[in-house]
Order: sequence, then structure tokens, then C-alpha cells
Amino acid sequence: MTTEADAYDTPYAWRRLFLSLIYAAVGGVGLWSSPVIFPTLQTEFGLDRGAASLTYTATLAGFAVGGLIMGPLVDRIGMFRPLIFGAVAMAAGYILTASAESYWQFLLGQALLIGMVGSAVTLGPIVADVSLWFRRRRGIAVAIAASGNYFAGAIWPPFIQTGIAEFGWRTTHIAIGLVCLAVMIPIAFALRRRPDFSLEAPVPMPSLRRLPPVSPGKLQGILVFAGIACCVAMAMPQVHIVAYCMD
Repeated sequence: MTTEADAYDTPYAWRRLFLSLIYAAVGGVGLWSSPVIFPTLQTEFGLDRGAASLTYTATLAGFAVGGLIMGPLVDRIGMFRPLIFGAVAMAAGYILTASAESYWQFLLGQALLIGMVGSAVTLGPIVADVSLWFRRRRGIAVAIAASGNYFAGAIWPPFIQTGIAEFGWRTTHIAIGLVCLAVMIPIAFALRRRPDFSLEAPVPMPSLRRLPPVSPGKLQGILVFAGIACCVAMAMPQVHIVAYCMD
């Protein structure tokens, strides 16, 4: 008979966490490629910096909407199909934007395929899924899963910049799409297994007696506001300063 000790924090859970981290680090390219390509877009489509940076705005807006869609979807059908869908959408987004003849075609590909579908699977759903496989080490597991997005920010931009300089931005985008397919699809199949909810093990919760009484809705609103404020502050160093340094 399976016990809680047998079901959580297992070697399989750690392997699953490692694969989830790789999936997030590869799929996280959708949130980090835009700043690197700003100067190239300006030259390609005759834009100013403000118009070029709209690609990042559109990607993040799609990412936000996609997160609201993907969360309930993962709850209903599990991770496998959203992971496959996200990988295919990410690859299609990069390959199709590589053939964009106008700035608006490029912008739509970024917002819908790369942002709303591809990138939306790589953070919230993965973090939520990882949390289901851990009890004692849940905190560190969630932190590792969430860091995949930031590994992407450290790994992808140098490769993208080199690819643009050597082969052009269109070829680089096609290569990104092919890498996403080659890496993310196999990982999705490896993460096909779903957790056993039949155990219904209680989750230890810290005491909240020292906090003022706050309804779950208000607490959620406060967290949303804090997240927005945090990311607005981060937008300057991780987006505009990157392009500025490339100039």
C-alpha cells in the first residue's frame, strides 16, 4: 500500500523537477528574446525604440492572459497536453515570425503564439505541478521550478545575439523554434504521469495568527498588486537597459 512517505519527495519527484526546470529554461526564451532583437526590429521595419519595445509589452500581455487560461486547463486535464500545446505554439511562433513581412505580423506572432500559449505554460502551471510532488521539500522545489524562467534569461540572450550577428534574425528565430520542438516535446512525454490525489495527505501550513484577518480574495488581490509593482520595476533593467547596452 502506498503511503505519503512513498509518494512525495521521491527520486522520481526530483527527476521530474529537473525536467520541469529544463522545460521552463528552454521555453522561457519567449520572454527574453524580444529585448535582444529591438535594434534589429528597428532597422528591419523602420521603427523607433518605443514601437520596437511594444513587442515585449504584447508578449507579456499575452503571457498574463494565457496564464489565466492555462491554470484552470491544467487543473482539469493535467500537464501533458498543455505542455505539448505550448511547445508546438512556441516553435510555430518563432518560425512564423521569422517569415513576417510586416511589423504587425511579427507582433501578433509574439503576443498570441509565443506569449499567450507558449510562454504561459512555462511558469505558473509548472510551479503548481511541481508543488504536488513534494511535501517536506516543497519550498525549495517550487523555488527551483520558478527559477527556470530566469535561467532562460541568462542562457538565451547571448546565443540569440550571436545568431543574429552570424546568420540574421530570421534564421535565428527558425533555429529557436526547432530547438523548442526538439527539447520540449520529449520532456512533455516524460512528464505525462499525474500525481496520486487519492492519498489526500494534509499539507502543513504555518500559523497565521499573527496576521490581521484577510479574506482569501483580498489576499489574492494584494499578491497580484505586489507582483505587478515588482515586475514594472524589473522591466527597465531586464528589457530596456539590455537594448540600450547593445546600442
